Amino acid sequence: MTINWLQEVEQRQEALLADLFRILKIDSVRDDSLATEDAPVGPGPKAALEEFMAMAQEDGFETEQFGPWAGHIKVGQGEQLLGVLGHLDVVPVGTGWDTDPFEPQIINNRIYARGASDDKGPTIAAYFAIKMLRELGVEFNQRIHLIVGTDEESGWQDMDYYFQHAPMPDYGFSPDATFPIINGEKGNVSANFSFKLGESQEGQLHLVSFDAGIRPNMVPQDATAVITGTELEAIADAFNQFIDQSTDLNGSSVIKDDEITLHLIGKSAHGSTPEKGVNAATFLATFLNEFTFDQAGVSDFTGLLSQQLHEDFNAEKIGASHHDELMGDVSMNVGIAKFDAQGGFVDANFRFPQGTEPEGMLAGINDRLLEYQTIETSMTDAKQPHYVSAEDPLVQTLLEVYESQTGLEGHEQVIGGGTFGRLMPRGVAYGALFPDSIDTMHQANEFISLEDLFRATAIYAEAIYKLTR
Repeated sequence: MTINWLQEVEQRQEALLADLFRILKIDSVRDDSLATEDAPVGPGPKAALEEFMAMAQEDGFETEQFGPWAGHIKVGQGEQLLGVLGHLDVVPVGTGWDTDPFEPQIINNRIYARGASDDKGPTIAAYFAIKMLRELGVEFNQRIHLIVGTDEESGWQDMDYYFQHAPMPDYGFSPDATFPIINGEKGNVSANFSFKLGESQEGQLHLVSFDAGIRPNMVPQDATAVITGTELEAIADAFNQFIDQSTDLNGSSVIKDDEITLHLIGKSAHGSTPEKGVNAATFLATFLNEFTFDQAGVSDFTGLLSQQLHEDFNAEKIGASHHDELMGDVSMNVGIAKFDAQGGFVDANFRFPQGTEPEGMLAGINDRLLEYQTIETSMTDAKQPHYVSAEDPLVQTLLEVYESQTGLEGHEQVIGGGTFGRLMPRGVAYGALFPDSIDTMHQANEFISLEDLFRATAIYAEAIYKLTR
């Protein structure tokens, strides 16, 4: 069968966009404050899952839902099981949007919406590829499960539940990264720093609160500090000069009575690529570290953020660096930083290659913290590094499809981001961003271009066709 894959997609583009917009309109941010037994990560992710399952049933697919956590569509016959794993939850919106993030709009041939590129757009592209193959009369000689989850951006509890009740695919891919392929993923772990207040000390200023960050896997775009004390006009002047010295920062200061509120704006980015963002948390702490506060723990809080963590993207200053020839360097993102009357907390998220372990990283970190008296450090549970050989037939087939449709050379890649592909022993990530795409994942004004969406759908269609012949 000779098929012009891109032409087939473009002939159906209105139907593809209708499917995608239907899912993009749902606010599927995790919200623990609204969690219930029937909606354990909040009503939004559950609503997105139920809407997707309803759409698949309307399209005539056999479906199965696994509680409020996940679901899959099933096609094909055979002993082998191909898994295609995507997710319908999205990261919080944050600030800086020019459009309503849950009212998708096409502007200059780009679809703007939260989830357009991570991961509703790519997931619907893979779904539509299977639907198109079925319309073309393709008979699948293997079973296919297109699996959608609702907690990828947080704890992956959706897949924990799903694989307790459904079979593990023999192999497969996740449409949640970049082309040509991602066949290696670094490990993922966070160091949590807790700060005790300690006894009061001399100082003219008091830090009422410091608040920055939404998720460990996002570079904080906004940071706010509330301070009481004297000579607040001088602080405001110094803050404005601090902002003026950088082309990457914006912000404001507001004085009311004996209190000043400082708001700093940087740039969000995916936590696996912290160097692409401007971390408002560490920049604000760098400014505050020049002042003396009357709480013992504040100097440790601002000192750690500004001296050990600020722009320490390879975790060298904090003592957790490591380089692997295949997987590259450790990367670090300061995702959350908070301080209030109870004390302080910082979450530094690490993506680590093979050859190092969280225990050794924690030992190195503690060696660098000997001068700090109020910090306690611990490591969260870790996801270990994952790699599928470039010689694996799965990798070879996916690269051949990419090369044939783009005319570009395919090659293996390792990333710091974590995808559902790593859940399968022979699992990889595959698209939907291209080498020339603009990556707006986890940022304000997230988008996917129509060209990328159509090209990715065509590639997914041919890849699934060839893998299941």
